[in-house]
Amino acid sequence: MIRKMEIGKQPLAEVFGHVPADMSSNAKRFRKNRLCPYNNKVPNCTKDKAKDPLGVCSINTNSGPVITCPIRFRENWLIAEDAASFFFPENASWTSLTEVRLNDADGKSAGNIDVVLVAYDDKGQVYDFGSLEVQAVYISGNVRDPYAYYMEKPTDRATMDWSSQPNYPRPDFLSSSRKRLAPQMIFKGGILNAWGKKMAVALDSAFFATLPALEEVPEKDAEVAWLVYDLLPNDEKAGFSLQRIKTVYTRFNDSLNVITTPKVGRLEIFMNKLQSKVDEKLESEPTNNTVENPLES
Repeated sequence: MIRKMEIGKQPLAEVFGHVPADMSSNAKRFRKNRLCPYNNKVPNCTKDKAKDPLGVCSINTNSGPVITCPIRFRENWLIAEDAASFFFPENASWTSLTEVRLNDADGKSAGNIDVVLVAYDDKGQVYDFGSLEVQAVYISGNVRDPYAYYMEKPTDRATMDWSSQPNYPRPDFLSSSRKRLAPQMIFKGGILNAWGKKMAVALDSAFFATLPALEEVPEKDAEVAWLVYDLLPNDEKAGFSLQRIKTVYTRFNDSLNVITTPKVGRLEIFMNKLQSKVDEKLESEPTNNTVENPLES
C-alpha cells in the first residue's frame, strides 16, 4: 500500500496498474512490457501514444488517488455489472460492446459510446440496450515528465519528491465536466434519451463531488444512473482496487440542465472589470503612425 507520506510528493498513484513502490515480479513485468491489466482492447497500454504509452492510471491527491485513465474503470468489469443491474431485469442475458459509433438523423457522428450493454433472448436476438459512459479526469500540468523520470529507475524513484517541479500534475475537474461530460450528455445522451434508453455514467467520487447537486429520484423512475467509484487500498496486494461507493439516480433532463447551466456571478463585478480595462486604455498614450506623403518624390 502506498504510504500517506508519499501523497503530494509522488504524483503517480498507479503505473501500468501497480503502485510505484510495487517491485514484485508481476509489477516489473507489466512495466517492462507496457501491459494494461484493465481489459484494454489490446494487451498493452495505448494511452496517449501506442508506441510510447503514458501508463499512468491514476494520480495522487491529498484525499487519495484520482482515476485519470478511462480504461482503469474496467477492472473486473464491475462497471458493466453495475450498469446492467440498472438497465435490465435480474435474470436477463446480456453482453457488452465497446466503442460503438452513434449517428444522428443525418448520419453524422454524435461520438462513440464507451460501452453498450446489450440484452438478448434465448435465440440471441437483441431486445434492449443501455449506454455506459466512462468519465475519467483530465490532468492540469505535466504528468509525462514525472512518469518518464520514474520509468528510468523505478526502484530508486518509487518515493520520489516531485513537488518542487514545474507543472506538477493535478486533477482538472472543471475541464472534465465542461469539455467531456457536458458534451457527452448533450449529444449522445440527447439521442439515447429520445429513444427512451437508459444511461449510466461511471466516474470517480472526487469528480462527482465537484458537480452541482443533482435531483435524485427512485431507481424505478430514473433515466440516468451515476455510478460513483473510488480506488481503495487492497488488503490482499500492494495497491488499490476499484469499488463502487454509491449510485445516484436522476432523470435525464433534470441532470443535463444542472450540469450545463453555469453558476452565474455578479454583473457588477464584470462591469468593474470592463471599466478598469477601459480606464487603462484611455490612460495609455495614443499610438501615432506616420504615413508618408505619396506625392513627395
